[in-house]
Amino acid sequence: MKIFYEDDADISVIQNLKVTIVGYGSQGHAHANNLNDSGVDVTVALREGSSSWSKAQEAGLRVSKVSDAVKDADLVMILAPDEFQQGLYDSEIKPNLKEDAVLAFAHGFNIHFKKIIPAVNTSVIMVAPKGPGHTVRSTYTNGGGVPSLIAIYQDGSNPNGHSAKEIALSYAKANGGTRAGVLETTFKEETETDLFGEQAVLCGGMTALIKAGYETLVEAGYSPEMAYFECLHETKLIVDLIHEGGIANMHYSISNTAEFGDYVSGPEVITKDTKEAMRGILKRIQTGEFADSFLNDCRQSNDGSGGPIMKEKRINTADHSIEQVGSELRSKMKFLNTERLVNKDKN
Repeated sequence: MKIFYEDDADISVIQNLKVTIVGYGSQGHAHANNLNDSGVDVTVALREGSSSWSKAQEAGLRVSKVSDAVKDADLVMILAPDEFQQGLYDSEIKPNLKEDAVLAFAHGFNIHFKKIIPAVNTSVIMVAPKGPGHTVRSTYTNGGGVPSLIAIYQDGSNPNGHSAKEIALSYAKANGGTRAGVLETTFKEETETDLFGEQAVLCGGMTALIKAGYETLVEAGYSPEMAYFECLHETKLIVDLIHEGGIANMHYSISNTAEFGDYVSGPEVITKDTKEAMRGILKRIQTGEFADSFLNDCRQSNDGSGGPIMKEKRINTADHSIEQVGSELRSKMKFLNTERLVNKDKN
């Protein structure tokens, strides 16, 4: 698989286009600020009354209503939450999109599951950093970049005669992606692997494992504080070693006792049954069952902040002992609060 770096992309392509970023959440604020710092003509598109309007203005960005921002745009990057994209596209974007404007996404969800169906002559691309938006921004400002994916769903009529791939690579470069490396994939592959990784390993699998380990120790009579440190706090220390040089690198750094325990006990936790459950998760993703379940829950929300299942799970998480103990312990670790990736007042 070819990996594209700085010399493989021409940043002037995106610098000569008017770009509208729809949304100013985690990814939206990162893309908008990174592209603006890279000399791109950027407008942030938001609904009137959005709490993000003032945040974007305070960052020095031009802000406009979605319908107005789309009209003059050569490229529209939709970074609103997945559950809002179809409604925004149908009501605000599609009626105002220029004939040769490029439609862009950072996740293939709505295109792959055919919730958004663009005109056949519209170029549809993906530029997907493989990291949370706050990391995309902080890494860029520190001179680095987050590895990214590009994908071309349709290559239609494009501004200035450039191919969809040239535009995608240029956008990725302006966002810092080519500093780390950009891989080409498909909307299908990105969507299904991304959802699986989140659910089975990175978010669902990891948090369930952390809570189960914590509960096991506390139920056995050990202090919640010790359980927190052993099962949550130290995960970052281990993941940093894996991130730096792979699993073998982590094994080299830890004690022989810990390494031996990895080999003999890990397979008792992650069993054949676990892998079979993962196959079930993947199947629900591939068939679209998960997408429909997620969107159906969101449709039951009156305020756009998540449906009843999401809200119930958020409450359960906040009420869990590991959150209470962790909050108290983190408040005493002053180094954790010096420079935060997530500042809700700004991003």
